Amino acid sequence: MIERLRALLAAAAATVLLAACGADAGPPAPGSTLQATLRDADGDGALERGPAAPLRDRTELGAPAPSTRTLATLGIISDAHVRDEESPARVPFLDRFGSPVDSTFRPQEALSAQVLDASVRAVRSQRPDALIVAGDLADNAQANELDLALTVLRGGRARPDSGAPGYDGVQRASNADPLFYRPDTDAPRHPGLLERAQRPFGAAGVGVPILPVAGNHDLLVQGELPPDARTREIATGDRMVTELRERPKLPDGSSSGAQRVAAIRAILAGPQLGPSRRVAPDTARRELRAGEVVERLRDAAGVPGSSASLDYAADVGADLRVLTLDAVDRAGGSGGAVSAAQVRWLRGEIARAGSRAVIVATHQPLRSSRGGEAVLALLDQSPAIVATLSGHTHRHRIAPRRTASGGYWEIETASLADHPQQARMLRLVSTRGGGRALETWVVDHDGAGLAGIARELAFLDVQGGRPRNLGAGRNDRNVRLGLPAR
Repeated sequence: MIERLRALLAAAAATVLLAACGADAGPPAPGSTLQATLRDADGDGALERGPAAPLRDRTELGAPAPSTRTLATLGIISDAHVRDEESPARVPFLDRFGSPVDSTFRPQEALSAQVLDASVRAVRSQRPDALIVAGDLADNAQANELDLALTVLRGGRARPDSGAPGYDGVQRASNADPLFYRPDTDAPRHPGLLERAQRPFGAAGVGVPILPVAGNHDLLVQGELPPDARTREIATGDRMVTELRERPKLPDGSSSGAQRVAAIRAILAGPQLGPSRRVAPDTARRELRAGEVVERLRDAAGVPGSSASLDYAADVGADLRVLTLDAVDRAGGSGGAVSAAQVRWLRGEIARAGSRAVIVATHQPLRSSRGGEAVLALLDQSPAIVATLSGHTHRHRIAPRRTASGGYWEIETASLADHPQQARMLRLVSTRGGGRALETWVVDHDGAGLAGIARELAFLDVQGGRPRNLGAGRNDRNVRLGLPAR
């Protein structure tokens, strides 16, 4: 795995050097892939501007018809994983052990706030009525991560650095561990990148209502573990573990959330924690309690409520109601979980939607969440439902769900943490003859500055980049989705 990462990064070195010498790599693509796309046509590891990708008709649920009027437009950003990459609570060294912990380090991880800012700017250019943030806005349930991410969404002075001034993480040039890409010394070289990543910057903000969805990484340490005294001590302390003395006993991908939590707690309590080094402590790295996260996200959405679960309704104009459902399992584990009480709440909100179309947004897809089938069974009964939205999989996916009442679309959006670093737009339109349809297309950020370097590294990353093709198929991106006749 490590050797493959090095090889992929090195393969781009020649391209990067040519660009630095003035070779024409083509201008950045506009935000909308309806206008231009990014592709690696010659397989050299560098993205170039490609042709536009117009909307394709998908007719599994309804016949195509010309659009007559836009009823509502949403931007969707998912899995930004804004992270404090200098935090002692992170475990990038686990990456060497492979699945299921092979996404604990990414070569572009120091640039997460800048990628979110560039993506917010790209979405803003598409003039949405509201922005859905489909979970995992933060990476590790830390207060400073969530504060930074919300500042980028709202606009203001964003301050990525933590601990002592300047970069002090695993990618520093002096780290001899071959697991980690070091931009000062490894290909493709970007001298000074890490120091630039720590500098404050002005975030434009999206400028429209923000509708956040709770994600497992927002509430759980590493997206798996409920914070406790031990994890909070590590996060705000001054010792960073650099490796483990022995391979940990890790649960496989089929294990339950309880099994995963137990395995992690055993590692934290056991003797296998290895060498560590001193880092500057920072109280801003405090891990938030679930209720604190919910309160901050409610405040961002501007919705009242005292429930410990981030479930709320938001009307987007006169024709669309968005219902967000909190599927984070408070007991731990990355899988989704929905309760019977939430199903009852959802039933009431659908009934109160009136003539509006309804979209239900979760972080984990309902199809793979515990209790999700009960939610889907409820949605199957209502002709008001036009789509479910989710993230979590880091992949674009659109699938029809046929029901006795006609059906609706299940839409998943890829992450900003991994390639292709795309947001999604979703437009509800009326069609000739009195029908409705959904138009959706993906949006690239402009690739300028640090966000452009992050996209380059994400594309080359063996775990989340081009080898995995997380951009998915053409029919999962720019499409016009027919809806059943009402």
